[in-house]
Amino acid sequence: MKVLVKFAQYFVGILFIISGLIKLNDPVGFSFKLEEYFSESVLNLPFLIPFALLFAVVVVIFEIVLGVALLLGYKAKLVNWLLLGLIVFFTFLTFYSAYFNKVTDCGCFGDAIKLTPWESFTKDIVLLVLILILMAGEKYIKPVLDNVQALFTIFISYTICLFIAYYVLNHLPITDFRAYKVGTDIAKGMEIPADAPKDEFEMTFVYNINGVDTPISYNEMMSNGVPEGATFVSSESKLIKKGYEAPIHDFSIEKDGQDYTEQVLNQDKVVLYTAYDLTKSDEEALVALNDFTKQAQEKGYQVLALTATNDENIAKIKNNLKLTYDFYFCDGTTIKTIERANPSIVVLNKGVIMDKKHFNDLDQINL
Repeated sequence: MKVLVKFAQYFVGILFIISGLIKLNDPVGFSFKLEEYFSESVLNLPFLIPFALLFAVVVVIFEIVLGVALLLGYKAKLVNWLLLGLIVFFTFLTFYSAYFNKVTDCGCFGDAIKLTPWESFTKDIVLLVLILILMAGEKYIKPVLDNVQALFTIFISYTICLFIAYYVLNHLPITDFRAYKVGTDIAKGMEIPADAPKDEFEMTFVYNINGVDTPISYNEMMSNGVPEGATFVSSESKLIKKGYEAPIHDFSIEKDGQDYTEQVLNQDKVVLYTAYDLTKSDEEALVALNDFTKQAQEKGYQVLALTATNDENIAKIKNNLKLTYDFYFCDGTTIKTIERANPSIVVLNKGVIMDKKHFNDLDQINL
């Protein structure tokens, strides 16, 4: 039992720290996931959406601090109960994602490690069992430092987490795990190999047979398994095996019903401003982009802003702030994936991402 408890202590502690650090590297991305959970179509808790970012930061720092405390063997009983509460919370979210197929990526390890909903749920069940083992073998968890040293170590860990959170929220993630990181060729990222596996679906047909709606499989249909006199009611297609999905599968640039994607990706010098929601954008940053636009255009760059904001709000904000650059439509989720800041700056050369910066680092853009 002692060996099992020690294994659980180190495994759970290290995993919580790693998982927390990955999410702390990109708390805005984790907050987007929480917004999905809080939405009306999932948990129906829309009043929590404005607090998603704060909640994301608190949860990931709490996760890391608990992992550190567990490794130190500090206050084992309290830490075990807090770990249990946290893993029950995560298990509920991952089960909800898997069973109801509402949020297809829980964001447990951010964009660094992609897990399917059921893989995430399985991972949380394993952790839940290990935490229960920790609680059962609490007497085998011994402190490695005295209380003062342990508290100081935990405080230092907490302080470092706060510093990281402050930095990434005011700049960009320290490590970019997304499909749009610097050096990415967007066009190549959208390519699908000719021999790539395709999605596989299972077709089911419903026929009314003697007054009863009866499902009939595709194979039964093909083998004349539909009785005479049966009346067709409906059909449905169910995905049974996911095929290949290009790393970049939702990038497009449109304006007034015209697609400009290929044109933009073929140009030598392009600056994109990304602002998924102009009504939530930093207004001072939007205005500052006027001067940057002029500088970029003088160097031969085409400048355009991507947003998912509707035309009415675009016109209103552009007029109120006297913005000089044009806005094009791009899917909001895609823009959030490209960059976390609202707005941010992306430099392209023939579709290759040469540079990306938070609006706070506008003066550091290399043109």
